[in-house]
Amino acid sequence: MSNEETFKELSDAIVSCKKDVVEAAVEKARDGGIAPAEIIEKGLAAGMNEVGILFERGKLFLPHVMMAAGAMEAGVALLEADLPKDAASKKLGVIVNGTVEGDVHDIGKSIVSTMLQSSGFEVHDIGRDVPLQDFIDKIKETNANMVGMSALMTTTLPGQKEVIEMLKEQGMRDGIKVMVGGAPATQAWAEKIGADCYAENASEAVSKAKELLL
Repeated sequence: MSNEETFKELSDAIVSCKKDVVEAAVEKARDGGIAPAEIIEKGLAAGMNEVGILFERGKLFLPHVMMAAGAMEAGVALLEADLPKDAASKKLGVIVNGTVEGDVHDIGKSIVSTMLQSSGFEVHDIGRDVPLQDFIDKIKETNANMVGMSALMTTTLPGQKEVIEMLKEQGMRDGIKVMVGGAPATQAWAEKIGADCYAENASEAVSKAKELLL
């Protein structure tokens, strides 16, 4: 079996939302000599991204997504001992992630948090409908170097801009990268409000975070 086929099998296992299927696929990939980081990034994370797409299209529902996330965590746990010790202990960066005030959608944001975490970032997911000041407080508390803000409704998008303004007012903006996302957000919106990047999906969020923080 080629590496590409193995990654596909891992991805399909995540989409199945079954923990035992994921664990078996991870063991098989590991026995096949594939590096743990590749198993996570090209297999499990790719599957989680597919789950997010299927959820958005109404093909999967919230319980499926939660099961898939749990299955992914179990798969990653199997690999933790194999990851280089410094990779396991040294975090790539500290990220605060949440859905802005007035918006109760959080599935996409939760997938982003899971994937960032399994890619080696320390993630503080502060949930949904988060008061804007809470983003600032959590950044200070965790000494974060990135904040991710999701908004799924046009009416809550301005919250992303407000947090950026608050960071500026408190002299914190230069020390923190800002990522925005959510259905109504775009690259043009990110540029307009002065965010550092826009991510369309969870895989993109991981690659953009790595670009900005590494």
